[in-house]
Amino acid sequence: MRILFIGDIVGGPGRQAIERFLPRVKAEVNPDVVIANGENIADGRGITPNLAEWMFDHGIDFITMGNHVWDHPKIFDFIDREKRLIRPANFRFAPGQGYTLCSVGGKQLAIINVLGRTFMGEWDSPFSVISEILEQIQDVATWVFIDLHAETTSEKQAVAWFFDGKVSAVVGTHTHVQTADERILPMGTAYITDVGMTGPFNGIIGMKREPVIRRMLTHMPSRFEVADGDVQFAAVVLEMDNETRRSVSIDRILITPDRQWRGL
Repeated sequence: MRILFIGDIVGGPGRQAIERFLPRVKAEVNPDVVIANGENIADGRGITPNLAEWMFDHGIDFITMGNHVWDHPKIFDFIDREKRLIRPANFRFAPGQGYTLCSVGGKQLAIINVLGRTFMGEWDSPFSVISEILEQIQDVATWVFIDLHAETTSEKQAVAWFFDGKVSAVVGTHTHVQTADERILPMGTAYITDVGMTGPFNGIIGMKREPVIRRMLTHMPSRFEVADGDVQFAAVVLEMDNETRRSVSIDRILITPDRQWRGL
């Protein structure tokens, strides 16, 4: 079973990258399921119902979110109805769902979205939240995929090692810079600290450079806006064993103006 997971889609440039690269990547990879993090697709913060539908219309099967999930109030009712849109499971009393099940070849793939806490917020622990979900799905899901939306490398690694062998993959999002540490852990869990960002190539984590630098230099408030210009596409391809929760491989995709992938 093969998953294509696309890193944080940022604003209009992220949508341009999806339109430009996703059809060709899908044709090359031939995934069974396409998942994307959409928490920055609406001008860099949050998602709207129309943009969620746009993602589905452009070949994305499931959408995971993050700390900006509630930035657009119109999503509150929509997320309760739309089971393909998955919010962080840490928000256990919020609208929507923290995981979903997807049928692939007669077997079930569980897709879980969870937030880290270090430098992020005081919501429920990702360790306890994931453990509770695994108890609920242990007799149902063949594969378990986790989008861990977190700030620090150490927390992401700790979660992956703690659940090694209990889940198929822990992939990191949120920091918008693709890391080069993809691997299969000893018990079969695929891991990468951050998948990276699909969006502006020449910004600072997707934002225009000047306001970000100004804030760092002066400590004065600056309004951040999504950068324009060249775009990039960041993703991973995961191959999972058809009988167990083990992953077989994890491969990075990073397409930029100066870095092509398989001739694209």
